Amino acid sequence: MVKHTWTLLVVLVLMITAGPVSAQEETEVLGVKFPAEKEVDGKTLILNGVAFRKALGFIKVYVVGLYLEKTTQDPENVIQSEQVKQLYFHYLTSKATAKKLQDGYLDLMRKCNPKDLYERNIKDVELYASWLDKDMKPGLTSISTYIPGKGLTLEYQGEIRGTIKNPEFIQMYYTYNFGEKANVKIRDGLLGKK
Repeated sequence: MVKHTWTLLVVLVLMITAGPVSAQEETEVLGVKFPAEKEVDGKTLILNGVAFRKALGFIKVYVVGLYLEKTTQDPENVIQSEQVKQLYFHYLTSKATAKKLQDGYLDLMRKCNPKDLYERNIKDVELYASWLDKDMKPGLTSISTYIPGKGLTLEYQGEIRGTIKNPEFIQMYYTYNFGEKANVKIRDGLLGKK
């Protein structure tokens, strides 16, 4: 009995110190794999959540993952926090044309942010929209990465398009993705609520 108890105790200690037995290496959504962690600017980012967008109820547009230094389910924390954060979009359709992407982005930035803030930062809003100048196809990506002190950088179809340093614009960008008027299903998925 004593030997059995010691064996059980050793097994429990090993399980506790080794962490979860089935730690998830990656998450797969609609055939797109998201690693549980990634390195960005010398920081380890953790996959906070994933979501996907459908148009007209059946066109699979993209799958998106949110990576953060410190995970959260609080949208305000994502919007306000000064940490490295990344939105990784993987497109699944060729119906996401540059015009649709630009018009949709401009429309949602306007709808999801206060009018005076939008008007005051229109130059940066339009600059970011100008970077969405190529049609998407299945497998292509759009990656926005915020690094405190450096700004928000867009990598579009494998090419760095630019960086915007304006803190108001950066908050607007995350408000458009995580604020009250953002798409609820996508926001909740990225916040790990589903």
